Amino acid sequence: MRFLNYLLTPYYTRIFTQGEYGVITDIYALIPFALVMLSMGMESSYFRFTTKAEEEGGDVAMGKRKVFATTWGITALAATVFFGLVWLFNDPISSAMGKAYVAHPEYVTIVAAIVMVDVWSIIPFSRLREQGRAMRFVLLKAMSVLLNVGLAIGFGVAGMYDTEFGIGWVLIANLAASLLTFLALLPTANGVLPRIDGALLRKIFVYSLPLLISGVAGTANEFIDRQMIKYLTPGENAMADLGIYGAIVKIAVVMTLFTQMYRLAAEPFFLSSFKKEDFKEANAASMKYFVMASMVIFLGIVLFRDLFQLIVGSDFRQGIDILPIVLASNVLAGIWFNLSFWYKREEKTKYATYITFLGLAVTLCLSFVLVPKMGYKGAAWVRLAAEAAMVVWSYTLCRKHYPIPYDLKRIGEYVAVTAVVYFASEYALAELNTTLHTALNVLLFMTAVAYAVWREKIDIKGLTKAVIGKFIR
Repeated sequence: MRFLNYLLTPYYTRIFTQGEYGVITDIYALIPFALVMLSMGMESSYFRFTTKAEEEGGDVAMGKRKVFATTWGITALAATVFFGLVWLFNDPISSAMGKAYVAHPEYVTIVAAIVMVDVWSIIPFSRLREQGRAMRFVLLKAMSVLLNVGLAIGFGVAGMYDTEFGIGWVLIANLAASLLTFLALLPTANGVLPRIDGALLRKIFVYSLPLLISGVAGTANEFIDRQMIKYLTPGENAMADLGIYGAIVKIAVVMTLFTQMYRLAAEPFFLSSFKKEDFKEANAASMKYFVMASMVIFLGIVLFRDLFQLIVGSDFRQGIDILPIVLASNVLAGIWFNLSFWYKREEKTKYATYITFLGLAVTLCLSFVLVPKMGYKGAAWVRLAAEAAMVVWSYTLCRKHYPIPYDLKRIGEYVAVTAVVYFASEYALAELNTTLHTALNVLLFMTAVAYAVWREKIDIKGLTKAVIGKFIR
């Protein structure tokens, strides 16, 4: 879903107005919230309980099938009920969402259908990850993206966006791609049908309920900044501001995709069978390398933002100054994700609830102060503050209950080098002409990368050979 939005951003921000793109931003901020609510923490539960089936022995294959059928069954049921309720109460929901939806209540129904089909697909996709079927996972995800992009651009070429239905065709493209992907995904279930085992579900809910609560709060915290802009920005420009903010967030595509790919790989890895000390060592190393890579990506984008801003249309580039804040927020979100593995592993998921509600409280309190005064810039600072608060408390809880030997000195070095390079480029070199400034930015970036390679003693030649060898097998 997110990758799709990034891929279509250059196109949409060139054919839609700020206000129209604001509606798209609004819709695609609400969809993840609905997905998290309806998935009910079952992704993490699926990984954890399939691992338990292995640990308990016996008929492991049957145990895993039962976990799959139950988690798939409850999420599919919840999604179907959700769609039915939205369809029944379409008019009041459209009125609550604003003028754009009152004019087109059908948008709400289509969005609900997209959510339903995507929730149907969540657990089957999780099963592919758990089984290590990465190629099938990637191909199906890629198919969904290509279908959506093809349809979205095709509708534009056919002039469909100029009709009264307008951006509704964006949603139709999404729904068609989601439905076709789900149909292609069904054979991977190998004949297992969604079927709820009541006794197993009760055990799963004990584990997943805190994840559901924290997931809803966490996703609300991640995307509520869009709603704050929509409802707290004074005047008639709220949707235009939302469009600008949404477009700038999309420029952080490389950082966000890196975090997403890390999340997809790390969650099944860290929630599998691990000895306690091995888990701690692996998690500490993972944190260090995650921060190192994030700092490189951060510099690569902010030092060359003049190039990255070309991703969006010229009407949206006025908000480029918030890009470093957005990127820093994404880094902190990844750090917080790393810090979450210990309590998921130890089945102390109540801590997820405490942490995410802290972030949500910070977001709500600061939004009412900063967004009315600063608009989308205030929303960017609010999100940074919320992510920072969650990281601090997560680390504090980790040190108290499950100490992990994170290499804070090395992590601090990478953050410090990044800060020095960023501020040198932003302030010390700001008055130079564009050509010289860009040349020095290249030098600064290469110096920062070389420092990280030297510090970690990374064998670039060997690493390159290994990667190439993997692709030419």
